[in-house]
Amino acid sequence: MKFLDEAKIFIKSGDGGAGCVSFRREKFIEFGGPDGGNGGRGGDIVFEAVSNLNTLIDFRYHQHFKAEKGEHGMGSLRTGAQGKTLHIKVPLGTQILGEDKETLLADLLEEGQSVTLLKGGDGGFGNEHYKSSTNRAPRQSTPGWPGEEMWVWLRLKLIADVGLVGLPNAGKSTFLSVISRAKPKIADYPFTTLVPNLGVVYLHDREFVVADVPGLIEGAHEGVGLGTRFLGHVERCKVILHLIDGTIEDVVAAYQTIRKELELYGQDIAHKPEVIVLSKCDALVPEIVREKQLQFKKETRKEILALSSLTRQGLPDVLETLVAHVFRS
Repeated sequence: MKFLDEAKIFIKSGDGGAGCVSFRREKFIEFGGPDGGNGGRGGDIVFEAVSNLNTLIDFRYHQHFKAEKGEHGMGSLRTGAQGKTLHIKVPLGTQILGEDKETLLADLLEEGQSVTLLKGGDGGFGNEHYKSSTNRAPRQSTPGWPGEEMWVWLRLKLIADVGLVGLPNAGKSTFLSVISRAKPKIADYPFTTLVPNLGVVYLHDREFVVADVPGLIEGAHEGVGLGTRFLGHVERCKVILHLIDGTIEDVVAAYQTIRKELELYGQDIAHKPEVIVLSKCDALVPEIVREKQLQFKKETRKEILALSSLTRQGLPDVLETLVAHVFRS
């Protein structure tokens, strides 16, 4: 399944049905009187969050959504049928924005959560509605009220517990494939990951979700590389797991590059709890690993764990640290 986290769609609620002009005709009754019914109300537009979706790809091929119109009123005081409400199912974590892409209309975070975004137009009145003591045979009716319509943007921000960030080729996809059943693309060239990947991790009868986003590089906030487009998927995470390639010369500079991009992106991502891990340590001798850890702590005053996804060395410590953050009371 292809991944799409942003889509623009047109939505329109149903128009109300028109009222009816009708008069009762009965044998032996000289003056039957008006009996035109009212029109039915148009259908609403309702968005509903469901858990079995994780992409907006369906909205690339179906972009116009219109609810049913209400039926017209009829004689014998029959009210027109109401138009059916149109339920649009979206993944958990979907935000609905106005056409300006800034006005937040709804944020669907829980399964089954729904929001009525547009209400259907009311039905018009039939001539029976206008009957009075001074107007015994009205020939007046009103058309139904038109429904509402608008263009909206759907933006998906995946709901995960851990957000996996780092420079390209830091070993994020390999790490995700080892700790979960996710099967991200893994290769020895930059930007192997082009879209976010999700993996579910099970540890000590607990489970949590890890989101791997495409690698960031210096200038990502200005659109360099893949930019910061996918960082929105990290906004909802409880903790950030920052992987740094242990085989590069300056691990502190690599760390500071990503931290700078997170701070420039905003949305309080830079203030989330962070677990820093030195990856690919199977390619280094233990003395070099320890030296890099000491140097990193000296310059940043932060602890950095050592990990090898290939040999699983250090993996239990990393997972235990993540669990402590995710399930912190």
